[in-house]
Amino acid sequence: TGINAEYMGIQSIKRMLKMLGSKFSRGIIQNFLRTTTGRCFSHGPPPLQMDFSEKVNTNEIKLKDPTKMKKMNICQAVNNALDIALASDSNTFVFGEDVKFGGVFRCTVGLNEKHGTDRVFNTPLSEQGIIGFSVGLAAAGGIPIPEIQFSDYIFPAFDQFVNEAAKYRYRTNGQFHAGGITCRASYGAVGHGGHYHSQAPEASFMHAAGLSIVIPRNPIQTKGLLLSSIRTPDPIIFFEPKILYRMSEDMVPEEDYTIPIGKAEVLQEGKDITLLGYGASIRQLKMAAKMGEEKGISSEIIDLRTILPYDIETIEKSVKKTGRLLITHEGPVTSGVGAEISAKVQERCFLHMHAPIKRVCGYDTPFPFVYEPFYLPNRFKLFDAMLELMEFQIQNHLTIHSYPVSYTHLTLPTSDLVQISVVAVSLKKK
Repeated sequence: TGINAEYMGIQSIKRMLKMLGSKFSRGIIQNFLRTTTGRCFSHGPPPLQMDFSEKVNTNEIKLKDPTKMKKMNICQAVNNALDIALASDSNTFVFGEDVKFGGVFRCTVGLNEKHGTDRVFNTPLSEQGIIGFSVGLAAAGGIPIPEIQFSDYIFPAFDQFVNEAAKYRYRTNGQFHAGGITCRASYGAVGHGGHYHSQAPEASFMHAAGLSIVIPRNPIQTKGLLLSSIRTPDPIIFFEPKILYRMSEDMVPEEDYTIPIGKAEVLQEGKDITLLGYGASIRQLKMAAKMGEEKGISSEIIDLRTILPYDIETIEKSVKKTGRLLITHEGPVTSGVGAEISAKVQERCFLHMHAPIKRVCGYDTPFPFVYEPFYLPNRFKLFDAMLELMEFQIQNHLTIHSYPVSYTHLTLPTSDLVQISVVAVSLKKK
């Protein structure tokens, strides 16, 4: 994600040793740092130098004037999209904790001064209240765009999302709905957030039929997907990877444009392996793919973009071509987004697979502060998984047996004996 994990690891160990400094001599500490951290971090491969900026995909984004572009980061792209939404529909409202003053990440700077306190305003520190108010406002015909300052604190509003916003249309038989809601929330690791400012909770909402979940990877995608989310008649949670707020920059169209919800994007064509991710993880996939190129591995990279409903057709087409699938996300591996996609791909692509589906995700632990660089999926973990998938040989793991079996109890026009050949597959013991 652009942060030097090796450096972060060294700093974490230094902080730990300083706290223990009174119990250890200076020589012991220096020797520990020189040998252990040097071996673990300094002698590893240097960070890859890559240009992650992208150009507008004109096949997907139709612009009136492609020449009018402005350099934006994700924070500025969010601000620009909100400004367009507020200006184009007077029934649109932006609110949340500190939103009036620009928000903790400064994504709403200047909107209050331009559009007024009636439409851009602060709320009490109550996530349940923010989303409960949004449900009522949307049911009355408004277009609320609430902000949950950190996605880690979205859980007090879980009931309002799952039992109210997602079900409003269903339980009123279409008479009312809360489809105007687009809830923005910063999510994911940032390098120093600890377990209350680093979580990736998107999988927690995947059982809520009626909700959509969107996560962009760069400023171009952020603006187009956010405007689409605001105009889509379904409640949407729009998770913004906060580590990329100012790190990711692109030339973004100044005009109003949208990117379709529910459609993944193939960022790089390949023939050997499919790499699937979203948000900040796309950078790690691109770096891993570059490492794979040096080993002759041709990688196809897919950005899921919409987590719910996800684009299984694009994934299926790619996996049937490559025969291998590697999925990554920051959230815990158990029951994560990757688990759902793995099950669906298994159902649709089993006979096309050259190796088992592999997931490189966060661990099943609280998000750690000191050990964040080791918790997060990175290009090294992904590259190791790619090599494992490429080296896997099905014939080394399976034994094929053929048995003739007689069935006389089948309902057939005659009582002739039917011979059926049954193929049994058994796993070899290691």
